Amino acid sequence: MKPAAREAARLLSGAGLAAALLLPTAVTAHTAPRATLPAADGKKGQELPAMPSALDADAACTAPSRERAKKQDWSRQRLDLDRTHGHGVGAGVTVALVDTGVAPDADGLEGRVTADGTAAEDCVGHGTFLAGLIAGTDGRLSGVAPGARILALRGTDTRGRADSALVATAVREATEAGADVIAVTVALPRRDRELTRAVAEARRAGAVVVAAATPDPPARGGTDTIPPRVYWPAGEPGVLSVADMLPGGLRPERALPTTGIDLAAPGAGVVSGGPRGDGHYLGAGASVAAAYAAGAAAVVRAAHPDDSPEAVAHRLTATAYPADIPQLDAYAAVTTVLGGPDAPPAGERAAERVAVRDTSDADAATERATLLTLLGSALVLAVLWAAFTLPRARARGWRPARAGDGATTKD
Repeated sequence: MKPAAREAARLLSGAGLAAALLLPTAVTAHTAPRATLPAADGKKGQELPAMPSALDADAACTAPSRERAKKQDWSRQRLDLDRTHGHGVGAGVTVALVDTGVAPDADGLEGRVTADGTAAEDCVGHGTFLAGLIAGTDGRLSGVAPGARILALRGTDTRGRADSALVATAVREATEAGADVIAVTVALPRRDRELTRAVAEARRAGAVVVAAATPDPPARGGTDTIPPRVYWPAGEPGVLSVADMLPGGLRPERALPTTGIDLAAPGAGVVSGGPRGDGHYLGAGASVAAAYAAGAAAVVRAAHPDDSPEAVAHRLTATAYPADIPQLDAYAAVTTVLGGPDAPPAGERAAERVAVRDTSDADAATERATLLTLLGSALVLAVLWAAFTLPRARARGWRPARAGDGATTKD
């Protein structure tokens, strides 16, 4: 290689080194949000089938899973269920679950599910999955309230599509059955008069009504073009509206934007069982978070049987981890003694209903800005390197510098 070519190669190599020192940071900044997606065990993840919330019109029923989770997932660790169960398991409490139905003989739910008619047929599997989060008895993967009973009610058709008339009927049936907690884990885009009345009747009858703040995100397509809106019955007065969160406390990137949320709970990379077989699935969405909150409400009702529905909801929000959206703390909800000098007055919410900050666009813009800034810095360093070195190389006649040569000395 000629001296001039070698010198040019040295210059490019130096500039490339400067850029290389910065580019890994730029790439990390760009890909970090993807790395925050939770794994089933909070560390390396588990390869398990996904549990859908709905099926295509021509799809077969969800197949049995052939795999079982090897570890307790992050969500149960976050809710501190091992310690929570030392103070209560929801014994004697009935939780009505309004979803796709529940298989009465599902693994971990045997003998504790009441389901009549189509509510006992769960082709989708989603309702059975959620029932396991509320009251399952699957060892380290037990639900929040493994001593509670499940009243299965259908709020969807057989493919998992929510229907306001079905939801209203289900809430009324739950009220007539004397359910202590009613979990509506489907969400409707429009308010329905009959559903509004059914929810009001349930609350007057003494039920704690918990609802998913949003529908689960669609399986196909993005959610960027969907404007923020209130979903129902989560928007009804007195209903505990629950949204899903990642291990870091943020909402998932594809979560539907909404307002009026009372509580956030784990809602991604969550493990539970299904209606057929003893295998496990991974589930996500506000429906999962609402199921966890309903289980916590069941444990609180069992531990504090004289508390009103308003007091139970207050306890769940007052003991939640403080954040933009208060984060469910099942252990604290059961063990905390309320009414101290710093506690909010009884009957008041611990936190105002807050709007979800939809940060996906801002996060993407920040990533792009960070990447461009770091690339620009690398380019500036390359230019400064060249500005410093080229005159000296030219002064040497493009010959390599030798030890002892001055910066501007010719041979």
